Amino acid sequence: MSEETGTPAGPRPEPIRFFGTTWVNHDNGYAARRVGVAVGSLAAAAASCLVLRFGYEGLEIAAVGGFVSLLVVVMFAVCSAIAFRRTWEGFGSRPAPETQASLRGLLTIGFIGALLAYFFRSLTEAPGEKLRRQEFETAREQYTRRTSRRTGNPSRKRSR
Repeated sequence: MSEETGTPAGPRPEPIRFFGTTWVNHDNGYAARRVGVAVGSLAAAAASCLVLRFGYEGLEIAAVGGFVSLLVVVMFAVCSAIAFRRTWEGFGSRPAPETQASLRGLLTIGFIGALLAYFFRSLTEAPGEKLRRQEFETAREQYTRRTSRRTGNPSRKRSR
């Protein structure tokens, strides 16, 4: 522990949205947060589907035609499937920032897929916990190896 700040020396865990650093030891309401995130993401996905349904009914009222209505449905279905896959893969590895930026519009249209991925992942763990835990464990190992090599001030060593 660092004596002046009272915090442990070494790497610190990266906080996860809605969970902070409670994912490290599964304490401070971790289980309740997981339930809340699961319920919240499922409720948001259901509400989003309702809003999309109102939008689809608006297209029917406007009588834009069957082809345009079909295109809209297919667009949201494909974008949601892609958003689900990208979000799910993002829980296991860090996506490239350039790729993420180029897919931002597509992921925005497929927001229901991202919400469902968040729901399904929160049933087993905090979304992104496995990746963050691997990175944190690796950082702790490296820190331990670096600090255990050196003991004392090298300039004070006796020559033999």
